[in-house]
Amino acid sequence: MSEHWQQRFEAWFSAQPPSSDAAHDLAHFRRVWRSAQRIMAQQQADGRVVVAACYFHDIVSLPKNHPERHLSSALAAERTRAILSADFPDFPAALHDAVAHAVHAHSFSAGVAPRTIEAKIVQDADRLESLGAIGLARVFYVSGMLGRELFDSADPLAERRSLDDSRYAVDHFQQKLLKLPATMQTAGGRELAQRNADFLVDYLAKLCAELNGDYASSDTSVAARLRD
Repeated sequence: MSEHWQQRFEAWFSAQPPSSDAAHDLAHFRRVWRSAQRIMAQQQADGRVVVAACYFHDIVSLPKNHPERHLSSALAAERTRAILSADFPDFPAALHDAVAHAVHAHSFSAGVAPRTIEAKIVQDADRLESLGAIGLARVFYVSGMLGRELFDSADPLAERRSLDDSRYAVDHFQQKLLKLPATMQTAGGRELAQRNADFLVDYLAKLCAELNGDYASSDTSVAARLRD
């Protein structure tokens, strides 16, 4: 049944104007759904709610520097209700509230606690997109769109200054991303998040070594400190 709705939602998106935001496009929704399926294999959850929330969770996504960014998921939840009612009248109306809650609760900036297992799965699956190789690419893509510097070459890990991810892309790793594993709602999500956060730590260790002129290895002291 979930695969049926996935096909329907994909067809709907294919008929829409292409997204100009490569961090929140159809490929992103598809990856979140794949991650959710992996997490859902260890849980008893309604796949119809999960697949709908995965595909529509970012149907409204205000830029990260927008003053009302924290309202994005609430707006997305209402937009999702409208789409399901108008364009998918055979999607069970009894599930609309559960889908809307999962969409609303997925956002880090909204600060909404997920109350259902479906919302927990969707939140975990979306946060996995912020970690690992995809997360690394998304950080620099978004930072480039916002005109932020890559890093502070003299102090990349902010050892002598305050972290500021509104100025430096790499600051976002410590300011938010490396904290995500502790916020995961499911055991499967936590395991995957920690594994992919370790990848980001390894990247920072390599970056610091290169900034010191060592292109042959990584700074093991950086990796040890960030994993402490």
